[in-house]
Amino acid sequence: MDRATIIGIIGGLAIFLWAIYMGGPISAFINIPSMLIVLGGVVASTLINYPLSKLIEVVKILKNVVIEKQMSSEEIIRTIVNLADTARREGLLALEDTAAQIQDDFMKRGIMLVVDGTDPELVKNILETELAFLEERHKEGQSIFETMGALAPAYGLIGTIIGLIQMLNKLDDPSAVGPGMAVALITTFYGATLANFLFLPIAGKLKVRSKQEILMKEVMIEGILSIQAGENPRIIEEKLKAFLAPKLRETLKERGTSPESGDSLAWR
Repeated sequence: MDRATIIGIIGGLAIFLWAIYMGGPISAFINIPSMLIVLGGVVASTLINYPLSKLIEVVKILKNVVIEKQMSSEEIIRTIVNLADTARREGLLALEDTAAQIQDDFMKRGIMLVVDGTDPELVKNILETELAFLEERHKEGQSIFETMGALAPAYGLIGTIIGLIQMLNKLDDPSAVGPGMAVALITTFYGATLANFLFLPIAGKLKVRSKQEILMKEVMIEGILSIQAGENPRIIEEKLKAFLAPKLRETLKERGTSPESGDSLAWR
């Protein structure tokens, strides 16, 4: 569970509602026609812009914003180091049983290619191709929310124009001008809030998640190829640490990731 996302959503809503409540009744900011214009417009334009199959996956994509499923850098390096130690002592074929227990499909596939005796260059090409398509799928998910973030303020403006037109038709009644202007501006408020509080931050979080996952997959590729090359587990560990920030390297150094450290295997 990503606590930052949960805290951001709950905290942001609380601040918004409290600020509105301090300035007047919250009911003044609730307008069903304005909601329909903004939300309906955003959904309709997104449906026009993307295939239905891509939009159905939005729910799955949203889970990635709140839930972190990927292995940590520590788990990945520890797993690869232990696999390298096993391969060094018992041979590559000994990895078949342990590979079946690895939860990450990408790493499992790479290890099984090595066990099957696939050429190292072909292993690298297969994994890098899969990684490239993974990144492309991530970009599609990000672009959906970026598009929604761009559309929401535009529909807020359209709703404001509609409200102003309706207000101008009632200029003969001065008492209707104030409420009409308020309703017109609420639509802009909805559009700007949805874009900057939800859609664009979600797209940003997906970008961060994507970069993290791609980096971890690159670590896996380097580790798998190093195992296939028969490199020393300690050398592999140092090589994989080079992918990480200095702070993470220090954390790994303190906890220990080598087979001699006594840590349990990451796939167990």
